[in-house]
Amino acid sequence: MATKRSYHDACGTAHALDLVGERWALLVVRELLLGPKRYGDLRTDLPGISTNVLSHRLDELEEAGVVYRRTLPPPANARVYELTEWGLELEPIIRALGRWGARSPAHQRDASISPTSFVLSLRTNFDPEAASGVQAVYELHLGQHSFHARVADGVFEIDRGTTSAPDATIEGPPDALASVIYGGRDMTEATHASDLAIEGDLTAVERFLSLFSLPEPAAQPVQE
Repeated sequence: MATKRSYHDACGTAHALDLVGERWALLVVRELLLGPKRYGDLRTDLPGISTNVLSHRLDELEEAGVVYRRTLPPPANARVYELTEWGLELEPIIRALGRWGARSPAHQRDASISPTSFVLSLRTNFDPEAASGVQAVYELHLGQHSFHARVADGVFEIDRGTTSAPDATIEGPPDALASVIYGGRDMTEATHASDLAIEGDLTAVERFLSLFSLPEPAAQPVQE
């Protein structure tokens, strides 16, 4: 058992919550979905978590078989945390939960967002119909994190790292890019304010930014 508390319920959902239902557990998993990270990287990307809680969550997730530790080969020689194959199966669950949560009328769309969370939001909120006929390659530099993205006839792929000869490069903090894609902020205003830097085909960038959308807020019952 990964946590000291349990629902003592045979339901698979209840047992899943025994394993990853503690506060911060799923967010730790979220931050590892794009690849391994060092403890310090997790602390940076989850600024609200205490060192004590992060250590406990990692220990619990490792005990549950969701996360494991390994040491990178030289010259890095750094210890990192990584999701197991079973742990990686949580990605569609986390993405579906994120899209469900985004429909809450109380969702703060202008709150801070980590690079990993932002990239996962792109995977989640991509609109294949809007991308019909689009063929382009992009680089995103989100702070110290770089990603390469490809859009090809309604299919979107994005992963860590750079690529050769991208059609355009977008650089800036994830909060700024999210404000343009999801918050309706004008791209030109964001670049003039030095929040974003764009190189390459501006038309391709504008098209890219239009390929993602959050779901509509859930309807609320009428009070009688």
